Amino acid sequence: MEDQQLKTYHVWDKSVRFFHWINVICVLCLLALGLIILNSGMFGIPNEGKVLLKELHVIVGYVLALNLLWRVIWGFIGSKYARWSAVLPFKKGLGNDISEFRQGLSNGKPVHYKGHNPLARIGISLLFLLLISQTITGLVLAGTDVYYPPLGNWIAEWIAAEGVNPADLIPYSPDLYDPEAYKEMREFRSPYLWVHLNGFYALCVLAVIHIAAVIYEENKIGGGMISAMFTGKKALPEKPVDDE
Repeated sequence: MEDQQLKTYHVWDKSVRFFHWINVICVLCLLALGLIILNSGMFGIPNEGKVLLKELHVIVGYVLALNLLWRVIWGFIGSKYARWSAVLPFKKGLGNDISEFRQGLSNGKPVHYKGHNPLARIGISLLFLLLISQTITGLVLAGTDVYYPPLGNWIAEWIAAEGVNPADLIPYSPDLYDPEAYKEMREFRSPYLWVHLNGFYALCVLAVIHIAAVIYEENKIGGGMISAMFTGKKALPEKPVDDE
C-alpha cells in the first residue's frame, strides 16, 4: 500500500467532528463518575459527596443529551456522509457488502469506503442506540435521585411528605418523604436503573470494541481513520466504492 498513490477525500464535516469529540469527552467523564458512584462505599464517600457526584453526572449527561439531539437532527440535514442513510445499516445489499468487505480483508485487498464501511455501520448504530437509551434512562434517574429536570419537580411533588415543600427536598433525607409514596417511586425507578446500569457495562464493552476496530482498520486498511476525525479528510489508495 505504501507504493500506491494516495488521494485525499473530504468526508466528515465540522459538525460531525465536533459531535464526535464532545461525545468522547462526555462518555469518558460519565463512565468515570459512574464508576466512582457505584463504588462510593468502598471509597468512603459520604452522602453529601454522592449527591455532588450525581449532580456532576447529571450535568455532563445534559451536555451529552444536547449533543446527541443535535447529531440526530444533523443526520437529516447535514452533509452526505453525516446523514442517516450513510450511517444506519439499512442500505440495500448490506449483506453482500459485508461479505465483500470481509473477503477483501482476508485476501489483503481491502474494499475502501469514504464513509462508514458496512460493519462499522452496525457498530456505530449500536453505539447510537445505547447512548440514546442511556440518555433517556439517565434523565429519568436524574429526577428520582437529585430531583433535576425534566422529571424532578413531578418526582418531588410525588414523594414529599405532607407539609413539606417539594422544592425543599434533599436527597437522602427520608424524614422529608412520604414513606409509601417514596416506596412507589423506587419501584417506578427500578427498571430504568436496571437498564441504565447494564447499559453502562455494555457501553464500556462497545467503547473498547469501537477503539479496537478503529485501530485495526487504521493498520489493516489505512485511510487515516483517526486523523480524519480531526481534519475531516481520508487518504485512500483507490477510489472508494461509496464515492458517487
